[in-house]
Amino acid sequence: MSDSVPVLGGVRLERVELRRIRMPLIRPFRTSFGTEHVRDVLLVKAETTDGEGWAECATEPEPLYSAEYTDAAEHVLEHHLIPRLFAANHVTAPAVATLLAPVKGHRMAKAAVETALLDAELRAAGLSLGAYLGAVRGAVDCGVSVGITGTVDELLEHVAGYVDDGYRRVKLKIEPGWDLEPVAAVRARWPDLPLQVDANTAYRVRDAPHLGRLDELRLLLIEQPLADDDLVGHAELAKILRTPICLDESIVSAAVAESAIRLGACSIVNVKPARVGGYLEARRVHDICATHGIPVWCGGMLETGVGRAANLALAALPNFTLPGDTSASARYYEHDITEPFVLDEGRLPVPTGPGIGVTPLSDVLAEVTTVVRAVVR
Repeated sequence: MSDSVPVLGGVRLERVELRRIRMPLIRPFRTSFGTEHVRDVLLVKAETTDGEGWAECATEPEPLYSAEYTDAAEHVLEHHLIPRLFAANHVTAPAVATLLAPVKGHRMAKAAVETALLDAELRAAGLSLGAYLGAVRGAVDCGVSVGITGTVDELLEHVAGYVDDGYRRVKLKIEPGWDLEPVAAVRARWPDLPLQVDANTAYRVRDAPHLGRLDELRLLLIEQPLADDDLVGHAELAKILRTPICLDESIVSAAVAESAIRLGACSIVNVKPARVGGYLEARRVHDICATHGIPVWCGGMLETGVGRAANLALAALPNFTLPGDTSASARYYEHDITEPFVLDEGRLPVPTGPGIGVTPLSDVLAEVTTVVRAVVR
């Protein structure tokens, strides 16, 4: 993707392993979509004639964040996406999007298989994902996302722990009935803390006067206040609020990012590579936003080390100027499936090994695996 790296030569895909793992969360994570206590994660391993590659599918167990969900992702991978890649015989990761275009939607599933292939190709070439994408940093500033808690005191306790850990930005989940009071309490406790909020589509344009009361709290941004398909509404809201509007669920491709920016629907973009169909499309979103002077940051989906490693490579690109949700392994999991990512003065290192730079630990993987399915040529 960067001008200084070679074009990948492609591989012959022989077998794809679809592995479900069960990852208990250290602390339940609650949003407007529900509460998660355990992550049911789908891992994808691409086995090629030149080696293997790993990826994590970022889907949720239910279609609440997006239309995709994990059981459906596994089904569409097995029956519709992987067979098309087998039929291509020799495939390179940049060609995956075109090969899979006849299958409508399913961006997270497509992202998983594209990333696994890309990891395999980069490992064979001895090139890191960061170098391939055009990373300019060896480490990235990290933020943390804090879910909705039972009480304001509990929220303050959680935030205090993350501030002590050294996180450089805190994001608070909000929804009607849980917004002004908890956010004001955090701001009062930490007057200079870089702070932002995430509404996960919970509000409507008519809530503008209420959301406008957040302006006095000096937030970095308010993320996705309105429905994902309401770009016009976001543009209207942006004219009313002083707090910058950031889009998340709305941005499903580089083309939509361009439209949102031209409409004035946002002044910041959260780039989640799975949501846009993979790291190659995420790079295009990054480039379009950079052209328009729109800063971006890397969102998270409570990834294990497999997904976190790839996200760190993306977050090291030049226009990722705000701390992302690239938290340390210990934020979510007692034992990660890779060597843990450990926070160092609020930053995480960008993996420099070939591909995504990490490989699942076989003993840990065996302990957390619930089902393995193989799709063979």
